[in-house]
Amino acid sequence: MRWHTKGRVIVLAGVLACGVGSLLGGGQVGTGHGNLGFDRNDYPGHAAMKELRKEFTFAGYWLTPPPGAKTNSWTGKRKEMEALGYGFLLLARGRAGNAIRTAAEAGKIGVGDARDAVRSAKAQGFASGGIVFIDIEDGGRLTAEYHAYLRAWADEIVSLGFRPGVYCSGMAVDEGGGARTVTADDIRSNEAPRDFAYWVFDDACPPSPGCTSVSNPPLPTASGVKNAAVWQFVRSPRVQETAAKCIGYAADANCYAAVDAAKKWHLDMNVAASSNPSFK
Repeated sequence: MRWHTKGRVIVLAGVLACGVGSLLGGGQVGTGHGNLGFDRNDYPGHAAMKELRKEFTFAGYWLTPPPGAKTNSWTGKRKEMEALGYGFLLLARGRAGNAIRTAAEAGKIGVGDARDAVRSAKAQGFASGGIVFIDIEDGGRLTAEYHAYLRAWADEIVSLGFRPGVYCSGMAVDEGGGARTVTADDIRSNEAPRDFAYWVFDDACPPSPGCTSVSNPPLPTASGVKNAAVWQFVRSPRVQETAAKCIGYAADANCYAAVDAAKKWHLDMNVAASSNPSFK
């Protein structure tokens, strides 16, 4: 997944250095530990999923084609993944910020997108009550029209028996004049009282340790976002603007699992409070 900002990302200074023994490895932030998972736009195949299961407890699962794609290679893989013991992060494509122009069309589009996501979830046998995360690629402060789209989407998701979640930026964006905005906070304040689950990305080091697999990951609130359910701490390929100083990326700028010595399956890495985040 890729993302965009309307401003400049602020990489906040911290006391932890990036490395295997830092935040994720040492459990220095918060108490308890989380679960390690991954996501990627393309289904890597059964052999890959079997191998990656040695390292990861859950995986992202697209209900719709990923951004920029016309097909979805995850379709029909629920039973296969369940047999391997995976938990799920159900993910649906959201509209680009510039695609929502008026409040009137925002509501109609939001309802339609929610129905498409739930229709796919039910067709693939996912139980009602699961969290569907809408993929928001734009970072920074969202427009009033886009907030109207998210509210319509969330309300329709709930009416259809599922719960709303959002994949969005957990990174501060400089808006100028000393103002900074974190997209997750912007959504929380504008969509209240709706109860979204938050899957946030922040691949800057720190708080991210970089591309490294860990046996004792922290809870996702170590990302710095209040009540985050999932934290994506690595994206592939590396985003130079945010992750230039992070360790562990391969020469092709992608991140690979420790079990993938041949570097066949580039991926994004996540931690979650649950081993089955959409059905916690």
